[in-house]
Amino acid sequence: MLWNGRRETTGDDGNRARAISRGASHLFNLGGPILSLVSGTTALQQGLGALARIEEVREMETEDDVDVTPARPTGPPPEVVVENLEFAYEGRTPTLKGTRFTAPAGAVTAIVGSSGSGKTTVFSLIQRFYDMDGGSIRLDGTDIRSLSRADLRRRIAYVEQDSPMLAGPLRENLLYSAPDATDEAVAEVLRKTLLDEFVAGLPDGLDTEVGARGLALSGGERQRLAIARALLREPQVLLLDEVTAHLDGLSELAMRKTVEQAAENCTVLLIAHRLSTVTSADQLILFDDGRVGDHGPHRELLERNDLYRELAATQLASAR
Repeated sequence: MLWNGRRETTGDDGNRARAISRGASHLFNLGGPILSLVSGTTALQQGLGALARIEEVREMETEDDVDVTPARPTGPPPEVVVENLEFAYEGRTPTLKGTRFTAPAGAVTAIVGSSGSGKTTVFSLIQRFYDMDGGSIRLDGTDIRSLSRADLRRRIAYVEQDSPMLAGPLRENLLYSAPDATDEAVAEVLRKTLLDEFVAGLPDGLDTEVGARGLALSGGERQRLAIARALLREPQVLLLDEVTAHLDGLSELAMRKTVEQAAENCTVLLIAHRLSTVTSADQLILFDDGRVGDHGPHRELLERNDLYRELAATQLASAR
């Protein structure tokens, strides 16, 4: 009702207003618990997913021949012979279909080809992360299946595209794979990987902190340090998987020199999409749909092979 030009609240109106106020208050108080319930449900689903994945990993078959420390391999670098290699991932069409090639001892063999042609799969089989379905891989005539995985992997060093660095000093990152390496051995691999001057210019030398995942280093420095770490193990075979994929021109040039130095003491197999990285290799192996389409020096392949010429033209176009 109106009284003196103002609306007076009747008893019913007042009750309604108080009821609305109480309802809004209850609704507001429920907001927190509802939000917590939704967050808890989300966390529960994430936890169940993680638990399922943990169970999958726990039930995986384990390798029973790796928990030993084999002796350091001796002798010259071996010839790597891949003969009629057959392999298919579970539930998929064959990845390798009679692949065969030879990587000469103490030389750089570059493997090139389009994505999905089986290059990285060959590296996985050389290290026996998987066992081949057919064919063989031999190191100086010895079938790798006759060696324990520990013995085989002691002869091989693998550097991947994004090589991990641990938070801590350079020295600990280098010695991670060879804790008993001497100062002289460390100095030698730094020279071979063209890192000796870089380390000498650091304020704390080898005791300089690299930061989490090596963030204090450039991409080229991280990759060369990864190769130095691999060489400290004194492997007979060095596998390099796309180590120049994200490097600039100057870093790539330094990496090419590093690879050439590494080949003085081991057989090097190198995967690369950037052909500028591999033109100086002793031989190139061209993969085409799980098979070796051709092999030979860069200039010969460029002259006679259409697929290689197409790959080279694509690389030159993308470099502009």
